[in-house]
Amino acid sequence: MIRTAECVTPKHPDKICDRISDSILDVCLEQDPNSRVAIETAGGHGHIHITGEITTNADIGPIKNIVRRVYGGQIDVTTKVVKQSNFIAQGVDTGGAGDQGIMVGYACDENDEYIPHEYYHARTLAKLIYGFFPYDGKTQVTLNHGAITSIVASFQSTPSEALDQIIVEYMSYNVDNVRIHTNPAGDWDQGGFDADAGLTGRKLVVDNYGPRVPIGGGAYSGKDPSKVDRSAAYMARHIAVNELKDRGLKECWVYLSYAIGEKEPLQTTVTDGILQWNIPDKYPVYPNEIIEYLQLKNPIYYETAQWGAYGNGFRWDND
Repeated sequence: MIRTAECVTPKHPDKICDRISDSILDVCLEQDPNSRVAIETAGGHGHIHITGEITTNADIGPIKNIVRRVYGGQIDVTTKVVKQSNFIAQGVDTGGAGDQGIMVGYACDENDEYIPHEYYHARTLAKLIYGFFPYDGKTQVTLNHGAITSIVASFQSTPSEALDQIIVEYMSYNVDNVRIHTNPAGDWDQGGFDADAGLTGRKLVVDNYGPRVPIGGGAYSGKDPSKVDRSAAYMARHIAVNELKDRGLKECWVYLSYAIGEKEPLQTTVTDGILQWNIPDKYPVYPNEIIEYLQLKNPIYYETAQWGAYGNGFRWDND
């Protein structure tokens, strides 16, 4: 079985946008845990635009100040932010889901982070390289029956020779049968918004589990936990980890789906790929119950935008 996954660093243009959106959310939640936030960030080539909805009692000050703090310097910022639609609010105010959607949780026994092993290697290697060269970058790892067969690493302002050395050491010098591609298009010094554009929610597969696992399609960053795109996905992951451990499974998928404005989920199923059963009653699945159980009104979201939502020790990763 051949499997491939990639990871990007926090300085990738799309991840810059995710981090800005989640930082705005966190600033709101720090002062008003009941904030309703749905923020989108688009940026590139010297400009960042913020749009979406915020309903909060927090005094967050000029949004451009939050943006520039996350970005790490001066950049042109424009905003178009309004309050949440009353038609959405009327369903959420009664405890219903903030939108319709399908959320997929996953866990496997392939490593101590309970994530697909190809994704585990891609992210671990990206973090390792980023520790030496904290710039825009990507990794990609291919496994064949669990063994690494190829590695791709492209990093801004990082000589190929340095990438080669880090990878060789990561592999404990066992690279005879590994195809290594470092900066395959040539070394490069221009990255981030200087070289490309970015958008919130454009790295959904990286934010989740890699391409092996299906996703519902909803983005996470910039959304408060009343949006089941985010909160129910985290709950599905929590259930998957626990069902994996409790039942001694190799892999576990959890599916939750909702209708906007309704608290009762439309699907609550678990599968190991062969059998399917209902989510046990001990797990909360109503939106407000999920929020309370996982403590999702806390300002925790910027960290999820750094290296993905799963396998990084968040509350929903644990039993």
